[in-house]
Formats: sequence, C-alpha cells, structure tokens
Amino acid sequence: MKRRAILAGLGTLAGLSMATAPGAWALGQVDPVQLKSVWTAWRDANLDVTGRVVDQLQRNASHSEGQGYGMLLAALAGDARAFAEMENWSRINLAIRPDNLMAWRWMADQPERVPDTNNASDGDLFRAWALLKGAERFGNAEYRTRAGQITRDLVANCVTAHPGTGQPLLLPAVHGFQTPQGLIYNPSYAMPLAMTELAEAFSEPDLSAAASSGLAVAEQLAYGGVVPDWVEITASGVRSAQGFSFDAGYEAMRVPLFLVWSGHGSHLAVRRYAEAQRGAPRGEVATIISRDDGSIQTTSHNAGYAAVAALADCATQATVGSGIPPYVPSDPYYPATLHLFSMIAQMEAEPRCLPI
Repeated sequence: MKRRAILAGLGTLAGLSMATAPGAWALGQVDPVQLKSVWTAWRDANLDVTGRVVDQLQRNASHSEGQGYGMLLAALAGDARAFAEMENWSRINLAIRPDNLMAWRWMADQPERVPDTNNASDGDLFRAWALLKGAERFGNAEYRTRAGQITRDLVANCVTAHPGTGQPLLLPAVHGFQTPQGLIYNPSYAMPLAMTELAEAFSEPDLSAAASSGLAVAEQLAYGGVVPDWVEITASGVRSAQGFSFDAGYEAMRVPLFLVWSGHGSHLAVRRYAEAQRGAPRGEVATIISRDDGSIQTTSHNAGYAAVAALADCATQATVGSGIPPYVPSDPYYPATLHLFSMIAQMEAEPRCLPI
C-alpha cells in the first residue's frame, strides 16, 4: 500500500485539531482551510481587540515573542485582519527602538508599559518571518519591506562570532548577553527554518550561517544530555551560565519542536528530548528535565506540551501516526501556541506523524 494511502487511512485529527475541516489532508504544507478551526480558537482565547497577544500567566503582559508567534499563525491561517491588527499593535507599542527591532515586553499592570527597551531576538526573528509569510499570503509588498528591515538589523545587532569557532551565532538580545569569557546563548532562540528562509529572501548569509551554528551547538549539547534552556559559550567550550537555568525547561522544549519543523527530526537533540519524555508518568508530560541525569523535575497535563513531546517521539521512530492530542482552547497562551506549532510542524515536515 502506498504511503499516502496509509496516511489517508489513519483517520482525521481529533477534536479541534482540524478534524472538521473539509478536504483531504495536505502533505508537506499548511492548508489555511484546515488550520482555521484551531486558529480561530487560539485567536479568540489569546488575542484582544487591539491586536495584543495576552500572556495570561505572565501578569497579562505582551511580548515580542507572542506578537511574532501570533502573526505567523495568522499568516498561515490566512487571517489578514488579525495579522494587520497584531502588526499595527507591535509597531505602535513595541517597535519603539531607534532600530527596526522591538522592545521585548509590554506590561499591562505598570504605569510605564515598556520599562526595558532591550529586544529579544526570537521575537524579532518570528515577526520578520511572519511578515515575509504575510507578504506572500496577502500580497502586501510593505510587509516584505519591513521583514527585510528587521532581518538586516537583527543580523547587524544580534549576530556575533562564536568565541571558539568564529562562526556566526544568534545572541538573545542586543544588550546584556556578552560575558568576559564569551556569551550567554539560548538554543531555543535559533529557529533554523525561519533563519534560513529570511537569509535567502534578503541575502543575509550570516543569518543562514548562524542557523547552521545553532544546529552544531545543539548537537554538541545533546551529546551530554537534554539541551538546556541557557548556556555560556566560551572559547574552550560550553558550560552552565551563572544565574540561568541549565535544565531543559519551558524554553528548551522549543528546541526539538523547531528542529523537527525545520526538517531535522533525526537530530540528536530531538532524540534526547524524546527519550527523556518517555520517563514521564502516564498522562503527563515533562516540563523541566534535569540536564545532569535526565530525571524529570516537573510535569504538566497541558495538551500543548504533550503535543511537542508526541511530535518529537514520532519524529525519532520509524512509525506512522503520532499521539499529538486534540487542541484544547482553554490551555494558556504558551502551551496553546506550541500546540499549534506542533500541528504545523507535523503537516510541513513530518506528514507520517499524523495524529491518530
């Protein structure tokens, strides 16, 4: 039996995970029609009328990450209105720096809404990527122009040399992450697919090289266990960063997700994460995993985190079908977003991992 026929026989996504969408499942690409139901549920739960993505568990704050994530989802779902609202809110409230990058956080409960104008490179990366996708999806040349401006400033201000190899690496922000011996690095900020697509679109080879370096750093880290949230990179190697989490927690769970999405499902970092998750109690998913011994420190019942674990598990095994659960609209912003990303990554990069 042909692979496509096998997948067709696996059934549809459960619950809100596109199960009610008409038409056949599109392998290797995202069909906006099939994404509509989960996107609408996410939008209704996390996006306010002004275009602000609200992180309820972070004091109802908004951040550049959430705006970039939301814009990407809107572009893929074909929601031009929501996309424009998020972009406009971001430009007015976060794009207040002298460059084309965004301040990283907007505080709903503070008189000074943006007390820190430093950026977060992952938020800028995803906004630029979303604008590139939005330009293509909505036929808006201005979106592409803005994507190029952000990409150029991101490379100019946040791509630096690896202290050991000299190869480009993506810093977490413009300020605050250089150390006397090297630099502080967050492996989950380097989303290879976003970086390579932007590099190609705007002729920024250093960004593509930074994506390759990020893959190499993740592999180096994976030889020693699960990839942690933060590390310090020096000329002599990689080590824990003082004052930063060295476990694989809420930040690092994006590493296997972004690797699978980028076509690197066989990467050692994905295997390490999947192996560690297999030790979680039935019905739970590990949210913090010890870097030292792989033991599970905390767990969750959130479906979004389970979706990441199920995608990683399927990507590392020669099986057809995955345990990606149905989308749960009541999940908070972060696991809900990772859930949609996992669904999209499955569609684009791992069609054999169709939820069953």
